[in-house]
Amino acid sequence: MNEKLRFAIIGAGHIAQVVHIPELKKLPSVEIAGICDITASKAKWVASKYNIAHHTGDPDEYFRDPDIDAVIICTPTHTHHDLTLSALSAGKHVLVEKPMARTYTEAAAMRDAAEKYQRKLMVGMNVRFRRDAITLKSFVDGHELGDLLYVKSGWLNQRDLSQTNDSWFYDPEQSGGGVMMDLGIQMLDVGWWLLGNIPPKSVKGMAFNRFKGLAVEDSAVCMVHFENGTVLNLEVSWALYTEKDLLYTNAYGSEGSAYINPLRVYKNLHGNLINIVPIKEESSTVRYKRSYRNELKHFVDCLRQNMPLQASAAESAERLKILEAFYQSTKEGKEVELS
Repeated sequence: MNEKLRFAIIGAGHIAQVVHIPELKKLPSVEIAGICDITASKAKWVASKYNIAHHTGDPDEYFRDPDIDAVIICTPTHTHHDLTLSALSAGKHVLVEKPMARTYTEAAAMRDAAEKYQRKLMVGMNVRFRRDAITLKSFVDGHELGDLLYVKSGWLNQRDLSQTNDSWFYDPEQSGGGVMMDLGIQMLDVGWWLLGNIPPKSVKGMAFNRFKGLAVEDSAVCMVHFENGTVLNLEVSWALYTEKDLLYTNAYGSEGSAYINPLRVYKNLHGNLINIVPIKEESSTVRYKRSYRNELKHFVDCLRQNMPLQASAAESAERLKILEAFYQSTKEGKEVELS
């Protein structure tokens, strides 16, 4: 590899501009060598705004460039499969935004390509890279809560759904689904990660369309049963009336309980329930951007030191298998057993 890792960013939209470009620029071992967007004028504008040396409307320019070490794919979900396969086959490492793909079949092909070409493929599950989530994981792994019995995870994010006709985001053919693919996959990821990626047994889900003009679900609940008897419950929404944007994960164990946003860890000590972590609040903006910084730093460190990835292609493909079972359950109105 070069002295500095040379990255190209594919997709010059909101997520690239708000977090990927600014946070990558804070990493001294990385150079953003180029920006690509299907709208070439947008790529040019973003390159000028962020002082990026090269821009193009053709991602193959960066896939063919031997001096590009890795690409970050920030494009609509339906493009992830083809772009990732092209990048991997050209010898590039890839960080692809969530969701990894629209289906498990697409995700499995991406996972297999990373193994075939011996390249690293990571998925942008930034919630697990929040400081509070990382701290909670350390308490769970240290058995501070005893045996986990139940995890409840959710994200209620009220948004304006009146102007959705022109966005790929709400087209199931392009997005793969609605709020469960958008917010649910992140909360499934963090909950299952806390549980140690234990084998799932069955999935039961319900989807709701509070906003009648929407082609995808705007609210959903899902229960995942695991082979060891543990349960993960998910609730996500773009449409429920809530006081504020609410992201949470609650973990309940035989010796205590823990919560994120804000982080609290309660342990049973001599019959008393004691919060064993100091309260240190961060603003939601700081938490959001720091999670991406941690995610990107982890990806870079794994490339430099050849370490195993968090949020790997193998893990993320399994998340999509669960979501496919969720959508099957909503259509059939019954619990779906996993083979």
